[in-house]
Amino acid sequence: MLNVPSQSFPAPRSQQRVASGGRSKVPLKQGRSLMDWIRLTKSGKDLTGLKGRLIEVTEEELKKHNKKDDCWICIRGFVYNVSPYMEYHPGGEDELMRAAGSDGTELFDQVHRWVNYESMLKECLVGRMAIKPAVLKGMLPKSQVTDTLAKEGPSYPSYDWFQTNSLVTIAIYTKQKDINLDSIIVDHQDDSFRAETIIKDCLYLIHIGLSHEVQEDFSVRVVESVGKIEIVLKKKENTSWDFLGHPLENHNSLIPRKDTEDPYMKDSYIRKNINQRRETFIFTFNPDVVGLYYRKCQLISKENVTHDTRLFCLMLPPSTHLQVPIGQHVYLKLPITGTEIVKPYTPVSGSLLSEFKEPVLPNNKYIYFLIKIYHTGLFTPELDRLQIGDFVSVSSPEGNFKISKFQELEDLFLLAAGTGFTPMVKILNYALTDIPSLRKVKLMFFNKTEDDIIWRSQLEKLAFKDKRLDVEFVLSAPISEWNGKQGHISPALLSEFLKINLDKSKVLVCICGPVPFTEQGVRLLQDLNFSKNEIHSFTA
Repeated sequence: MLNVPSQSFPAPRSQQRVASGGRSKVPLKQGRSLMDWIRLTKSGKDLTGLKGRLIEVTEEELKKHNKKDDCWICIRGFVYNVSPYMEYHPGGEDELMRAAGSDGTELFDQVHRWVNYESMLKECLVGRMAIKPAVLKGMLPKSQVTDTLAKEGPSYPSYDWFQTNSLVTIAIYTKQKDINLDSIIVDHQDDSFRAETIIKDCLYLIHIGLSHEVQEDFSVRVVESVGKIEIVLKKKENTSWDFLGHPLENHNSLIPRKDTEDPYMKDSYIRKNINQRRETFIFTFNPDVVGLYYRKCQLISKENVTHDTRLFCLMLPPSTHLQVPIGQHVYLKLPITGTEIVKPYTPVSGSLLSEFKEPVLPNNKYIYFLIKIYHTGLFTPELDRLQIGDFVSVSSPEGNFKISKFQELEDLFLLAAGTGFTPMVKILNYALTDIPSLRKVKLMFFNKTEDDIIWRSQLEKLAFKDKRLDVEFVLSAPISEWNGKQGHISPALLSEFLKINLDKSKVLVCICGPVPFTEQGVRLLQDLNFSKNEIHSFTA
């Protein structure tokens, strides 16, 4: 493997650093947007300087190409001439130069692990390194994972299988007692079977090529008292199987979730382009990163909620079991002008009110999203143009919100701005139905105008129905007839809103919205003496 530069990344004084330690984008010149880059790659221009030839690159040759106008970088054994891309890189030229003339795999993974460099730079491919490529990190030997997690993580899980004449049952032994149906994600297609189990901060993956065909529908059962998951498959033919199947990529692996989470969603990345009114959180996706899996979901319905916000309903494939945990997000992926583009979204319920009917089993085959359409954006207009019956790729869920935060909770405060309301939907549903200790829920919902308020009538009906819920709307640009609160998030608004009945009450404050809103809100909450454990900010 090539030597990796030891310098910190991003560079301490580079444009990509900001004073607070977070990461921000560098303003690009006009004509240097993502769409401009895509157009350039499709123009037929020779971006490698090799006139279409692919070559084997030695380490010595790679080192020679270390200048801005002649910059080669190796990523996972493939060498790219990134000089043409310099002016299009959102992080600035200095960051690309950190890996100039060297193997930039580790530097790339620190910040850009999810970027689909193979698609973005395919016209810049020089060739393959003349040595064995670096192995993708994240998959540790079983013994090493067990040793690493021994003190703070779970014991190593295991699985087994058994069969009847018509059924095959795969049993996963998690060795944990906090497992539920949200913890297991199952996908099978043709003879490929994949089961991801979330165990604390790890992902246990079973990935098998089945020895015989099975039907699409299956069932999942969790025995919480012993931490066992049973996945029951229906055989297509009632014959006895001699073996379950053959292992596929990363089968029977326990992966620390820090190796599968998205660097763009970490706290260090929430300081992005200050103008959050535009659609700035778009990035291309690398499908080969360990732990992230997509399935195609069908658009079933789309309805207007406000003048620029839609409620999308997607149907999961019949061969998928996926329940997104409260407070977590997924990624939606669409091909746009030949490049796969993704954006993170938090699923919601189909309605605020329907969840409060006396217990019914949730319909786990549908996922709902409240999405604001940015007409000058790249991703959401394409999403809005989809027709009923079209398909969208949906990832497995991610996020660091723990439902254990609700244990013995007495006072819950929710601060939301715009579509930052989306994670609050399921939190509201859960809080008002499943937290027996809860005394009060208060939502302060910030918007520009009355027309921007998502599900206003539903919120008002819900507050009328359940006296534990208070809802306050705050508008930044109201009409003169508006009688409610107005302005932006401020100490005065929060100090009045965050009154607690009992001094020793167990409290949680959740906040979500544009990054400046969230950052300022967290600072104000800290100034009001709320502890770190009492604040959760959603940054996706």
